[in-house]
Amino acid sequence: MTEAHSGVTSPPVRITVGSTNPTKLRAVEMAAATFFDRLMTEGVDVPSGVPAQPWGDDETAEGALQRAERARKARDADFGVGIESGVADGPFQRLYVVSWAVAVDRHGAFGAGGSERFPLPADVVDALHRGDELGPHLDRLVGIPGVSRREGAVSLITGGRRNRAEILVAAVLQAFAALLRPWAAHTRDSR
Repeated sequence: MTEAHSGVTSPPVRITVGSTNPTKLRAVEMAAATFFDRLMTEGVDVPSGVPAQPWGDDETAEGALQRAERARKARDADFGVGIESGVADGPFQRLYVVSWAVAVDRHGAFGAGGSERFPLPADVVDALHRGDELGPHLDRLVGIPGVSRREGAVSLITGGRRNRAEILVAAVLQAFAALLRPWAAHTRDSR
């Protein structure tokens, strides 16, 4: 469990993440810190309810939602966050890595956000079409176990110019923004 704060004495917001993956936990902590002065985050291992290799945005987002709901309930937290990465067909007949994040509150309201997507090389796509999972396939390909728990596929593909945490932060930030609606304070309807 990690606590971050800015010296404010209000009780910390408790966030449970539906994963023990350190990259996902770091992404949630970074994004949530932009919304809350004090927070406590904890990762719990919960099932996604979708296949190990999610295919398409709908299946991937559903996995994130199920992780978020199950994580929040597991620790009776203020918020649950689920992150799921998968692959989806896209432009130019290519296969892209996609990641979705969902943040849920105690009342069942939720917000969702997606990450930037990036295309996979043809040889990796062929392996996925044969039934491989992206993470284990990349581990075997580069001879480094646990790539997805560290820098991720995007780091391998970009030669270290991007990392998975950066991509996931954007998705989590969007999920919290959709749930908490910080923009509503600036609209006429918020009166």
